[in-house]
Amino acid sequence: MACNIRASTRLHQGIFQTFSNNVKTSTPRFVHSCPATFIQNLLKFRRDKPTEQLYRALDQCGFDLNHDLVLDVLRRHRSDWRPAHVFFNWASKTTTGYQPSSDVCNEIVDILGKMQRFQELHQVLDEMSKREELLDEAVFATLVRRFVGAHKVDEAIQLFYRRKEFGLELNSEAFRTLLMWLCRYKHVEDAEALFHNSVKKGLRADIKMWNVILNGWCVLGNSHEAKRVWRDIVASPCKPDIFTYATFIKALTKKGKLGTALKLFRGMWDKGGKPDVVICNCIIDALCFKKRIPEALEIFCDMSERGCEPNVATYNSLIKYMCKIQRMKKVYELVDEMERKKGSCLPNAVTYCYLLKSLKEPGEVCRVLERMERNGCGMNDDVYNMVLRLYMKWDDGDGVRKTWEEMERNGWGPDRRSYTIMIHENFEKGRVKDAVRYLEEMISKGMVPERRTEKLVSSMNIRLKGRSEKQEDVDGGTTSL
Repeated sequence: MACNIRASTRLHQGIFQTFSNNVKTSTPRFVHSCPATFIQNLLKFRRDKPTEQLYRALDQCGFDLNHDLVLDVLRRHRSDWRPAHVFFNWASKTTTGYQPSSDVCNEIVDILGKMQRFQELHQVLDEMSKREELLDEAVFATLVRRFVGAHKVDEAIQLFYRRKEFGLELNSEAFRTLLMWLCRYKHVEDAEALFHNSVKKGLRADIKMWNVILNGWCVLGNSHEAKRVWRDIVASPCKPDIFTYATFIKALTKKGKLGTALKLFRGMWDKGGKPDVVICNCIIDALCFKKRIPEALEIFCDMSERGCEPNVATYNSLIKYMCKIQRMKKVYELVDEMERKKGSCLPNAVTYCYLLKSLKEPGEVCRVLERMERNGCGMNDDVYNMVLRLYMKWDDGDGVRKTWEEMERNGWGPDRRSYTIMIHENFEKGRVKDAVRYLEEMISKGMVPERRTEKLVSSMNIRLKGRSEKQEDVDGGTTSL
């Protein structure tokens, strides 16, 4: 949404209009081109004020709340939980008749979970439990992801068994969702134990559940456990499917056993099997990683002939490594081809991040972003942070400022990565006070610094202390003169 409005106190001028008739004057109503921007700025400038004061300010706005407006405001605060939570609570309790939808609840649950504000999240969950239709499968998946992401494994499992309280069934799909997030956050042992215990209690296992467990061990790089699970699958009533093979081939490539993976892959083709695009992508990516790009291009060319059409991930693997070796002519030939094919081959944010990363000067950024917009690919946090990192590397203050303001305005940050970029880049350039300022702002928003940032803090303290001592020596010398 293009709502380019200056964030200043002058926003409050000329925004109310009084409607009158022959009898009396009605309540002032808002006339504003972008209500979400106004509310965003209202919350921003009063962020540290008491909650009741924020409620009063919101009461005075006079906006008619609707689904799109509430969702827009929440999405603008994805990385700042308090304004989002205050606004959600105010909107939920308003007397205008507005009631939050499951989409809105999903958004606030995701924001609070991301920032690990679980006390507030449980309050929202308690309110949601009063209306059965609010907690749907999307909200359930978000809750599980955020609990497991914070390593609250028991709470995530308990949530699964509470599904009936929210009007949801204890079905296989929801169980796979739980297993998937447990494995994705490296709780594979817990996931497998839960899986086997549930099977003993009567759960009917399917190959999709086995695949989740197998993939979990493969992602962890534990080939011993992966082989054990593979043998268990073969011995079970569930037979390996194409995803099982894809997972195992990927595990082989990750462990550097590309030769074995290639034999299995080529054996599938020779025996009339049909490796899908996921398997082909895995092999192409592994070959590119080993700098065997001609072989990767050969498989890429063979895919279509064998009835396996490449997708955006296929192209992205090639583009990623082509950018690394600066074969930019070939890169842009591939991008042109993706744009011509469209559909599943259309460039995505990952594609454009690779292109951005290969740029040499600030003037080239706009061309890539314009191409991105022309192809209907929207900005996201990854792209914004990539652009921010580039402008900081080039020491382009104007580019940094505009990117920071735009990502804030559009609800894509600044997030923890954004602050980490600003802290480390400013420190590297000798601007220690600026680095400290961003660190303090980051912490004030409830974001936990990365470990490397914590290590940097001690270096910043030492450098600031040294400067302070030097200044005292200078001041002392001046006084003695």
